[in-house]
Amino acid sequence: MAAELPQAVYVQADLALEADRVRLVREAIAAWGQLDVLVNNAGISKVIPHGDLAAATSAVWHELHEVNVVAPFHLVALAESALREAARCRRAGCVVNISSHAGVRPKGASIPYAVSKAALNHLTRLLALSLGPDIRVNAVAPGLVDTPLTADWTAAQALWRERAPMRRAASPDDIAHAVLMLVASDYLTGEVLLSDGGLNLT
Repeated sequence: MAAELPQAVYVQADLALEADRVRLVREAIAAWGQLDVLVNNAGISKVIPHGDLAAATSAVWHELHEVNVVAPFHLVALAESALREAARCRRAGCVVNISSHAGVRPKGASIPYAVSKAALNHLTRLLALSLGPDIRVNAVAPGLVDTPLTADWTAAQALWRERAPMRRAASPDDIAHAVLMLVASDYLTGEVLLSDGGLNLT
């Protein structure tokens, strides 16, 4: 992806590791001298039937919570001063968290995953309240997105084709456009934008 964008910089980091989160923000600011937008897109999941409580071990809960909740919070905390500087020099700093419709509805690959995304949604609102007006914080909560990861999710694909008003899953571009819309707005904050093709209406 960095090769496709002439001025992009690629920094590899494992967001489960606190030291990597620190390095990621430090290197981004070093590369550009400023930080205007933070998109917390990294996340992990575990597929566990909701009724199989024994399989949802403490280790699974801790692993998902660390990456899906703690890491986004920590990255915002690390980026806060740079995002506030953006507000002083240009326009409000902006954070967009990538959540999931599983954090809004009782769905998802597993209970620990869904709960982690529900926590991320509430974190989004709490941060928006705490950091405004210098920093806006919103989230996009996608439903099914067509990616190599979901290519063999036949039941989910059928569900979206048959029940969602848009009759299809999202494309990555659909979600990217939703993120860009939130970045472009100078007024929206504390919103969790459910982007599931209307499946939530059924």
